[in-house]
Amino acid sequence: MNTQLKKIKMLISDVDGVWTDGSFYKGTDGFEFKKFTVFDGVGVAMARAADLKIALISGRYSDATKYRAEELKIEDVYNGTLNKIPAYEELKSKYKLEDSEIAYLGDDLIDLPIMSLVGVPIAVANAVSEVKKIAIHTTKISGGDGAFRDAVQWIIEQQGIEKVVFDKMKKRILAS
Repeated sequence: MNTQLKKIKMLISDVDGVWTDGSFYKGTDGFEFKKFTVFDGVGVAMARAADLKIALISGRYSDATKYRAEELKIEDVYNGTLNKIPAYEELKSKYKLEDSEIAYLGDDLIDLPIMSLVGVPIAVANAVSEVKKIAIHTTKISGGDGAFRDAVQWIIEQQGIEKVVFDKMKKRILAS
């Protein structure tokens, strides 16, 4: 077990290119569509069962991101935040966390400033090479196809708590 991963209490994630494949569809009326996968919703449930806090910091504002986060009851969402450092510092302060207790999942150059600060920087499979170079782990799955879930599963496996997490999830499913 990686001792650095044992310390992780929060996973912060970019959205476009991580929760999505980076594409969006915009009509002439300005209405926007994005494709999200249920696999990442399962990743949120897994993170909660592992007592990992979750936050999203997206460089680009999107109502689709806002609605998906609301649907998954993700409270800490910074939507349209090009400079992600102030949001990151706010999250650290809010939860009284150190850099070493935070993992960050990203895909592009905008993510590099935070990735250079956190204890566990993670890249999605389709990330640009600069992001992969700084990451200590790269997901097997590309953004938009369940990369967030893949990152969560990797963290809980490295922490040695997958059985505990899956047992908690099973109880919640059976109780509903």
